[in-house]
Amino acid sequence: MDISEKTSVKSEHEAEKLARIAFHSIKGVGSGRLRQIIAYFGSALNAWYASESEFKKWGTESWAHSVMSERSRIDPHQMARSLAQKEVKTVIPEEEHYPALLRELADAPPLLYYKGNIEAGEEGVALVGSRKATPYGKAAAEFLGKELVRQGLVVVSGLARGIDTAAHKGALSGQGKTWAILGSGLDYLYPPENKKIAEQIILQGAIISEFAPGVPPEPQFFPMRNRIISGVARGVVVVEAAARSGALITVDFALEQGREVFAVPGPIFSGQSKGCHQLIRQGAKLVEGVEDILSEFIIESRDCDCGNGINFLCAKNSDKNEDDCKEKSLAPEQQEILAFLSDLPLHIDQIALQSTLTASQVALVLLELQLNGKIEQLPGQRYVLARKC
Repeated sequence: MDISEKTSVKSEHEAEKLARIAFHSIKGVGSGRLRQIIAYFGSALNAWYASESEFKKWGTESWAHSVMSERSRIDPHQMARSLAQKEVKTVIPEEEHYPALLRELADAPPLLYYKGNIEAGEEGVALVGSRKATPYGKAAAEFLGKELVRQGLVVVSGLARGIDTAAHKGALSGQGKTWAILGSGLDYLYPPENKKIAEQIILQGAIISEFAPGVPPEPQFFPMRNRIISGVARGVVVVEAAARSGALITVDFALEQGREVFAVPGPIFSGQSKGCHQLIRQGAKLVEGVEDILSEFIIESRDCDCGNGINFLCAKNSDKNEDDCKEKSLAPEQQEILAFLSDLPLHIDQIALQSTLTASQVALVLLELQLNGKIEQLPGQRYVLARKC
């Protein structure tokens, strides 16, 4: 199918993009093979018009014959129309709005599919961690996500359960941009329970993949996804990770790519803290606040107003006692209960044992604090501080 004659594109970029979309639909042509094709023929467009004999010089005879056979049945324009109907956009490294940091990598995907909006000049910080996140880890990821977007950065993660989801939620609540990098085509949202948050991300950022629509999630695709998470980011923050967490794969890619690596310390009794603590021992920068991240980049931190909540991991206020952040208008019994709570879940019975209040009074005060947005209730009548900055 002729691309250049039958399209109304106004630039070589659009014609080249059509050729790359078409090649992606051929079995066995992923990002790696497509990069090889482009390197050998000079462009995907040149390769699209190459003869079978030219393909034989580069690949095997059987593969060359397969490409010719597949190419004859493909209509690139129909494929482009199909993507448009699904509201799927594409971008190639030659275009201005392709993520600039990713473009610098030798293995940068020659074609990205996305839904939402990607703009030139946007830069991000990746927040990654355990799928089996603790309430502490989720609170940290959500807080950091919210604070990073307040600094004008894009929060990058992988839409997985646990830390990824919390990071995206934090960015969305901060009214900022977040990118979710998928290990599948954009029509396979995994995990399925994150469909609603993915829809929000599309409105405030983008979901991105190097895999064409129709490609299901496979275990071997997730390390490939991880290299893009670190590749589009200026740095990678591991919020919570076990000793052998998959998040550490992202760290390996980050180090290879010359990215900054950060880690959030956690409770010493939690197995989900061991990976972060190991990274810190190996030289990752310890993160107690968003300014620990920003200090590694040439970014001027914007003011962070403590507001109505207790500041969590906020470097600007790290030297303050938590009492300084509490509302002076809180009743004495409410301040007493708040003093017992932290980011580690505490059962109502444990709170009652430590308190001078009766059990019924404790239950009432906990309800009042929940309604005021000071604390959150977790399953099993456990409570943690509601961290908001």
